[in-house]
Amino acid sequence: MTSAHRHPGLNTIEITDLDSAGFADLLVPYRDQKDAWLRAQQSGGTGLGGAQAEGLFMAEGELVVRTLIESEHSVISVLCAPRRLETMRADLERLPRETPVFVAERRVVEQIVGFDLHRGVLAVGRRRQPPSAADLLERAGLLVLCEDLANHDNVGAVFRNVACLAGAEAGVLLSPACCDPLYRKSLRVSMGHALRVPFARLEPWDPGLGVVREAGFETVALTPDAAAEDIRQFKHTPNTRLALVLGAEGPGLAEATLAAADRRVRIPMAPGADSLNVATSLAVALSHLCPG
Repeated sequence: MTSAHRHPGLNTIEITDLDSAGFADLLVPYRDQKDAWLRAQQSGGTGLGGAQAEGLFMAEGELVVRTLIESEHSVISVLCAPRRLETMRADLERLPRETPVFVAERRVVEQIVGFDLHRGVLAVGRRRQPPSAADLLERAGLLVLCEDLANHDNVGAVFRNVACLAGAEAGVLLSPACCDPLYRKSLRVSMGHALRVPFARLEPWDPGLGVVREAGFETVALTPDAAAEDIRQFKHTPNTRLALVLGAEGPGLAEATLAAADRRVRIPMAPGADSLNVATSLAVALSHLCPG
């Protein structure tokens, strides 16, 4: 049943069990998110199955849902426990009046999503039309290029680092094999910043980095190779924009990508250390290359 009379300004709908009449279709995107996560690991996609999933993504936790509401992406619906309805009332009241806000006790939410949602709130968003790679190459002041990053935690952390350390003019270009920054776990790890930092797929991926260089960027590949330039001595070439190129942990950057980069830069490490986490490496690099 609806409870708008108790929550003026909100289209609240109380869900008491999995068979709440009339709302099964609207709850489909929330169902069995634990299994959806396993599917996403295999496919690299959103984890939301079926035709209804096109363009959809899942935001989890109060901070990320609040960021979604503030963003240019659309909010399809919200599912929350009663306590989150109260703590997020002011944010939820910013939604269009018709947006469903499902309210369910914690045990019912757990039955719907398939795990203990201790953060207490989920929202289904529909992504806005993303910028094209050409748009980012034209307007970004700094780019981070990610080659085949398939770990959702690392992708989320990359976006958080870019937002916090690179400034508002930065963007991210992803190879086709990178996982989705708006997948639930990536988005949560990014602290919602994947909703703010513009990104695009560079398809086809150009290991020669020619299109990036032609747009006026100096391409800088991060590598643990001892022969690479020490980042502490790095001096950015004047009249160019910076493009940092990251590879997946384990394989690193493809040989063609390394060979094509204008510069190869390493972060000095203690003797015997193998490598840094890719997102950590980016944070160190940005702290050196984007002071202040």
